[in-house]
Amino acid sequence: MLISDVSNNGLSLLSETRCFGGTQKRFSHQSDSLNGEAVFSVFLPPESTPVFGVVLWLSGLTCNDQNFVTKAGAQRTAAELGLIIVCPDTSPRGDEVANDDAYDLGQGAGFYVDSTQAPWKTHYQMFTYINVELMDIIKSVFSKGKKIAISGHSMGGHGALISALKATEHYVSVSAFSPIVNPSKCPWGQKALSTYLGNNSAAWQAYDACELLNAMTEDFTLPILIDQGKDDEFLDSQCLTTPIEAVSNLSNVDVRYQDGYDHSYYFVTSFIEEHLQFHAKYLAQ
Repeated sequence: MLISDVSNNGLSLLSETRCFGGTQKRFSHQSDSLNGEAVFSVFLPPESTPVFGVVLWLSGLTCNDQNFVTKAGAQRTAAELGLIIVCPDTSPRGDEVANDDAYDLGQGAGFYVDSTQAPWKTHYQMFTYINVELMDIIKSVFSKGKKIAISGHSMGGHGALISALKATEHYVSVSAFSPIVNPSKCPWGQKALSTYLGNNSAAWQAYDACELLNAMTEDFTLPILIDQGKDDEFLDSQCLTTPIEAVSNLSNVDVRYQDGYDHSYYFVTSFIEEHLQFHAKYLAQ
């Protein structure tokens, strides 16, 4: 798998590990949108395997770029299918970056929005980082003209859905595990959106998948796969998944409820192969 010279793209290689015949890499770079250093991980399939596209994975609360890499077991399937997987961090990091003692706010909990409120707005521009800055890196260094899909878990499922809805031109498919689909109506989302965006509910709706879909004049036709564990402890309290089924402007979606599964990475690991196969179908077209 040939990639562009990373040093010419401002990337510093932090680590490199052989995995299922491919390579698991970790990079850092100076981010303009995050106003500091950013880190992301990339799995590259074996050089002998034709590459069909990129899956951009967004992780959930408290995670960084390594959680999916070390827990999901996705590399075996990605190597077989010829998929590159890119995993960014969930927020800006550093001593100078605003933070909060709570696990659901601040570093590790960027919610994939562009903050407008002090002190967060200096660094917390996660939507722009994912869909503009990191996207430019993916297209110039890794994808080499191949198509891109997006997926995520929990807060990352929220990020994947709003990215596909607001930056549709980049993606051919979207999937999510236990996504926060209606953050303006759940405690996690209300806390984050009010902190990062202020108390104007109209600003919240710009990052709420259900509200974005309801505002569309035509059906959203990008292929969507959502898996939700029926034993997820946050299913009802955080309004996961279910509200999106009531949205009328949605077609080409498959929502699956899985008996006995919770919110953990055991759930993600159990179904990640099917999600990668789902994306591979559209990336190969």
